[in-house]
Amino acid sequence: MQTQTQSLGFSMGDSRWSMQGMSQLDAVERVERLAAENAVVVFSLSSCCMCHVVKRLFCSLGVGPTVYELDDMNGGAELERALRKLVGDSQAVPAVFVGGKLLGGLDRVMAAHISGALIPQLKEAGALWL
Repeated sequence: MQTQTQSLGFSMGDSRWSMQGMSQLDAVERVERLAAENAVVVFSLSSCCMCHVVKRLFCSLGVGPTVYELDDMNGGAELERALRKLVGDSQAVPAVFVGGKLLGGLDRVMAAHISGALIPQLKEAGALWL
């Protein structure tokens, strides 16, 4: 189940599942599974300004990413630890996946956008048609 957020134009991922007692490997697998379900997936914290920037960038490009707000999810802390492991950085969010592949955080998304590489990736993933 996803609900559309009209003001920002992105979908909130379904956070009804529980991760209590899951291992780190299970959390990584869950992140990878969630990331593969939609063309653009953003793992975020609702109070993170960098997360807000990356979500607004995608919306300004006409892309409606699926957003998982980790601080609003059961098991969000476990997913954040798994993302930290996948990203290889102390800053786990925002974590952006395009076409099921980890693009990175805000720095990598902005670098791809400025260099002109982001739009082709979004088209290839099916997030943009023009």
